[in-house]
Amino acid sequence: MAITQERKNELIAEFRTHESDTGSADIQIAILTEEINSLNEHLRTHKKDHHSRRGLFKMVGRRRNLLKYLRENEVQRYRELIAKLGLRR
Repeated sequence: MAITQERKNELIAEFRTHESDTGSADIQIAILTEEINSLNEHLRTHKKDHHSRRGLFKMVGRRRNLLKYLRENEVQRYRELIAKLGLRR
């Protein structure tokens, strides 16, 4: 269910804003989106796994707060990130 370290490093390299960036809002949102998608696939087969469902809801809430922060402070970066991740279809 959790993403591998290699995949996390790929996401960091793809979404960083400068060379030493490892934890900006963009990266955190990208990692959370990857984990949310992975957990969605898990929950499609394991419908009664309520403990993982709760973790999913917590991740979605954390991503929502980060997206709200980005939208309020840097609208252009928010729009680019939404388009890149395929959110808000």
